[in-house]
Amino acid sequence: MAGRPGSRPGHNRIDVAPDAKDFDMDQARTNPRVGLIGLGLMGAPVARNLLRAGLSLTCHDLDDAAVTAAVGHGATAADDSAAVAAASDVVLVIVPTNDDARAVVAGPDGLLSGAAAGAVIVLCSSLKPETCAELEALGRQREVEVIDAPMTGGIRAAEAGTMNLLVGGDAAALERARPALEPISSAIHHLGAIGAGQVGKTVNNLIHWGEIVVITEALALGAKLGVDVSRMRQALMDGSVDSKTLRELEKMKFTWHAKDLADALAMAATVDHPMPAAELARDEMVAITPERVARLLEDQGWDG
Repeated sequence: MAGRPGSRPGHNRIDVAPDAKDFDMDQARTNPRVGLIGLGLMGAPVARNLLRAGLSLTCHDLDDAAVTAAVGHGATAADDSAAVAAASDVVLVIVPTNDDARAVVAGPDGLLSGAAAGAVIVLCSSLKPETCAELEALGRQREVEVIDAPMTGGIRAAEAGTMNLLVGGDAAALERARPALEPISSAIHHLGAIGAGQVGKTVNNLIHWGEIVVITEALALGAKLGVDVSRMRQALMDGSVDSKTLRELEKMKFTWHAKDLADALAMAATVDHPMPAAELARDEMVAITPERVARLLEDQGWDG
């Protein structure tokens, strides 16, 4: 699966001690060497946008085909995460799970075993704040900064280089990473200490999936009461309830609702915060598919 960590079969392991590499801080601030772990649905377009911006890119993924595609666009392949770190000033991590992030950053062939003092690791995955804090503490022991910058906007924004990045962590580290983040984003917001970006992403996700549930339910009601959805939707776009979700509903794939809402409910449980609307969205999203939404928006009904 693209985006998961580890060493790729058939490649030699590279172990590089942090003090064995030169780190040019001036170069890192103006034209950083960028590393990328994870070339899946989000990572692959991120790689292309970094290369289009003229940045050097070293990447790693267990999926050989994904690596080959990135190399075809101008990236350099590395045998493992440590080798990526050895060749990079800033490394972006885009992997599916908390365990994957731990393995990529702190595992035997992880980024911390190859990164130089002064390097910045950017956790772009959707993770638990405590995972980010754990990895930031480990990085500090090696004089490596770890910040979190989860991505919002989905695959289309990743492809267009217009993601909204929500950042937690050291402000100076963010500034060092900024030249590697600007080519993949339209906005970068520093929300606070490590993990704050993940909190912001969770809030974003809750609003996003809740909007989809409410919009589809409301449009379906209008249709059953005899009004064409296509006309009604256009009228709503001209009113006070206009939103990006309402305008782009047919473009959405609804890929990560189960993970996003499960993560949000787990996070809320840690502070004893009830979220009945999130529980409803979790249950309702199971039945909301791109096919059903397309039929609804084309005035073909909602049931079935």
